Amino acid sequence: MKIKNVLSILALLLIVSFSACKKDDKTGSIPTMATTDPLNNVTGVSRNKAIDFTFSEAMDPLTINSSTFTLKQGTTAINGTVTYTGKTATFTPTNTLAAGTSYTATMTTGAKSVTGNSLAANTVWNFTTGGNNSVLAVVDLGTSGNYVILAKTAITNSATSAVTGDLGLSPAATSYVTGFALTNSTGYATSAQVTGKIFAADMVAPTPINLTTAVNNMITAYNDAAGRPFPDFSELGTGNIGGKTLVPGLYKWTNTVLLTSDVTISGNATDVWIFQIAGDLTMSSAVKITLSGGALAKNIFWQVAGQATLGTTSQFEGIILSMTGITFQTGAIMNGRALAQTAVVLNANVVTKP
Repeated sequence: MKIKNVLSILALLLIVSFSACKKDDKTGSIPTMATTDPLNNVTGVSRNKAIDFTFSEAMDPLTINSSTFTLKQGTTAINGTVTYTGKTATFTPTNTLAAGTSYTATMTTGAKSVTGNSLAANTVWNFTTGGNNSVLAVVDLGTSGNYVILAKTAITNSATSAVTGDLGLSPAATSYVTGFALTNSTGYATSAQVTGKIFAADMVAPTPINLTTAVNNMITAYNDAAGRPFPDFSELGTGNIGGKTLVPGLYKWTNTVLLTSDVTISGNATDVWIFQIAGDLTMSSAVKITLSGGALAKNIFWQVAGQATLGTTSQFEGIILSMTGITFQTGAIMNGRALAQTAVVLNANVVTKP
């Protein structure tokens, strides 16, 4: 009997132990923070940045919301939407964050795991946006700003274009300016298609030295635009900015930028926009850039490392500084300047200096 009692007690203990294990397994561990993006105390954060909080384990999506995940500037709550995918919660601000401003993000213990356990503790972290609240300085074009079109290797034109402003080509010679039916004069040429003068490197002095200076100024301006630090906006639209309204500031992309639908550039007459593009700039056919609020094309700078292509009958605003080439497809219109470190190609276009 004693042996049976001992065996019964051991069996009971095993049952209790197994039940406890099952309970612990059901309860699970307590979730913690795995990482945040941006990290704590980071500066220079893009003003269009979405804020991420990654948990150590899967969470109950119903507990990840605007009450448990918040963003503040001082004591002011920032409006936004909260989503949850995998183990990561994302707070996307409704409006662009202010430049050069400190923000505080918080994930509270109201966030619970799928097994019902609360986050170990409220998690609070800070970051500061890039940019600044002063007006962005314009890109100094130097004497390259004397030309509506400036190139190094060729300026070619198919069909009849209408260009308002001077054209410059250097170090290539006059023979590489084609499609304009030039009339040569002393130190320059003219064309019925150009309201202005055409200059090339093989013309008489002082044209060659003036063009050398202008091309050098164009390269300096390109490097200035490309080297501006602390962008306000990074990878906006992952490169597709069609349909967007672009406020003043410094924009940066590490890939190609596409304008697939109409774009609005909104600001006043003293505001400046600089677009740093590491790839190509491609504008679809019939797409239009509209200026609003008094924004001026002369204050809009598109720094393009690759090829800039303006689609058929598109309407473009601003100054293109291209390391490669600029191509205007049939009927494209530009209010601005085309400054290329290789060639500019035209085809029945209207190009007007800003």
